Amino acid sequence: MRARHRDVGYEIVFTPHIGKAGLWEQSGHLDFYREGMYAPMDVDGVDYYLKPMNCPFHILIYKTDIRSYRDLPLRWAELGTVYRYERSGVLHGLLRVRGFTQDDAHIFCTPDQIEAEILRVLDFSLDLLRSFGFEDSKVQLSVRDPSTPDKYAGDDAMWVQAEESLLKAIQARELPYHRIEGEAVFYGPKIDIHIKDALGRTWQLTTIQFDFNVPERFDMTYIGEDGAQHRPYMVHRALLGSIERFFGILVEHYAGAFPVWLSPVQAVLIPIVDRHVSYAESVVQQLRGSGLRVEIDDSSDRMGAKIRRAQLEKVPYMLIIGDREIEAGQVNVRLRNEDVLGAMAVDAFIDLATEAVRYRREL
Repeated sequence: MRARHRDVGYEIVFTPHIGKAGLWEQSGHLDFYREGMYAPMDVDGVDYYLKPMNCPFHILIYKTDIRSYRDLPLRWAELGTVYRYERSGVLHGLLRVRGFTQDDAHIFCTPDQIEAEILRVLDFSLDLLRSFGFEDSKVQLSVRDPSTPDKYAGDDAMWVQAEESLLKAIQARELPYHRIEGEAVFYGPKIDIHIKDALGRTWQLTTIQFDFNVPERFDMTYIGEDGAQHRPYMVHRALLGSIERFFGILVEHYAGAFPVWLSPVQAVLIPIVDRHVSYAESVVQQLRGSGLRVEIDDSSDRMGAKIRRAQLEKVPYMLIIGDREIEAGQVNVRLRNEDVLGAMAVDAFIDLATEAVRYRREL
């Protein structure tokens, strides 16, 4: 994730887990999001809150320096853990938790950059989801409910502009979408991307949120080409959302049989008897040196039991090692789907497996 973000122009930042009450008052969270926050803790007579979101800290980073229009856009990403109160009755494994890590990012840009930045995020998200095997996605444009204006910050003109900017990005990629009133966050409208898993269930993952309110609350500025101070626009975005929740979705989507690049263990070496363990250990070092995640099953179980265990754990490759393999400097390759590729040189297997990783193939 960090490498993909750096490739498209993000810097990686890290922020604290707690913040002073004044920070959350200024951001508006205590006014609009208090029911989702935990009770404050007293630190030397000052109230601190566990952070429900990362954005105020990213803003404080922005305000550590005078910014010029030449510096923008600034794209800051963080795998940041946040804490949100959920009633015990709605907690559900990895899918609904009280503390989770977001692949969070904030983009600070000029008004004339906003539409291009939203489009970049939209493209990045769709490409990333396809990398994980999610091709079927639906887009939702979440806007405010005009009947409850007190739930939202900012004036009407800014809300209209923000919605139009998001809509233009959706239309530029000719994506079908649904417009949903009342689903906007308090500081602006958003694009939500929903994916369908292998079981046909729909999950909301990506969210791209336009924010014109928080820059105003924190008096954020940049020096424009005219030498005057201007207010930046801000985009909040998470692509996979909660990493814990996304992992739960992935486990169920693939029923645990991850493609090679995602498998926690990509190959297990199975020496038939004890005298084959030494050779297996030397092969393990070669495979790990090529970046593969491998283990060795040197238990006293019979070979059939070892193969069965690896299949139940859905390890992509099982490498059987006996006298013939040692003599030839080879491994005998079986797949978790019970196909047998047979004996091959260790280097040939490395080429096979690393190519499957590179092209994100199942096997």
